[in-house]
Amino acid sequence: MQSPAPYAATHAHAALILYIGGRATMEQRTRLTLSPGDVLLIPSGERHRLITTERAEVLGLGFHPAAFLQSEVGPLLEPFERVRQGASAVVPIPSGRQEHLVRLLSELREETRAPAHPLREQVVRSLFSLVLAEVARSGGAWTPSDSRASLVGEALTFIERHCLGPISLREVAAAVGRSPAHVTTALKQATGHSAVEWIISGRLAEARRRLLSTDERIDIIAERVGYADPTHFIRLFRRAEGFTPAQWRKQHRAASSLSAASAARVEASPARPYRGGPHPP
Repeated sequence: MQSPAPYAATHAHAALILYIGGRATMEQRTRLTLSPGDVLLIPSGERHRLITTERAEVLGLGFHPAAFLQSEVGPLLEPFERVRQGASAVVPIPSGRQEHLVRLLSELREETRAPAHPLREQVVRSLFSLVLAEVARSGGAWTPSDSRASLVGEALTFIERHCLGPISLREVAAAVGRSPAHVTTALKQATGHSAVEWIISGRLAEARRRLLSTDERIDIIAERVGYADPTHFIRLFRRAEGFTPAQWRKQHRAASSLSAASAARVEASPARPYRGGPHPP
């Protein structure tokens, strides 16, 4: 049995974890028990901590919601919104659908590791959509509880939905009915990052996706992710990645497949597959 994690973690990406073997207990608002056939949903910015694990095996993926909410995939992300609004973070998959979900996640993992080809973006996105659809369907209907999402959850949801446009801390604060200072303090305490940092994270996630999957010019990508000044965008990107956007694109496209290093940034691809032990990525 593995020792508990010493502290709760938060991530800029959301995670979907299917347990295929063993057992685990997680702390995510409340204590959760996970066994084979259970999917754990972790919205971005949600605190979670591994408590115990007994030979747990998982398949899963991580992704940045901001890169998908405005696409056809957006409606399939509703289960993550439900978790923020108080729904259970555990979705049991019916026994008759578990093998299918395992196959989808395995195919997604293999596709991202295969040599680059012109249709890989579409294939990965299609598999990603099918995975989300299976989980959404298994979750069934849900009636929101009387309690609203937390202030932090509301703020993160607003940022994810609007960060690719002209958004500021003041607008985030207005959306949740609090002062900018209050929102900044709440986000920092809950996630370790400010509203501005969350906005930048969402924008750079979409920028990485476009750098990998399109031939758009850097100034066009900058504009599409909310930066009127390409120089400012390049500076922020280099600070985050250590390379300019052009260098990063060249480096990643030169690889014949997504290595562990190139996939380590979850935002770099539509969905980063994960297979291994009990820790979500």
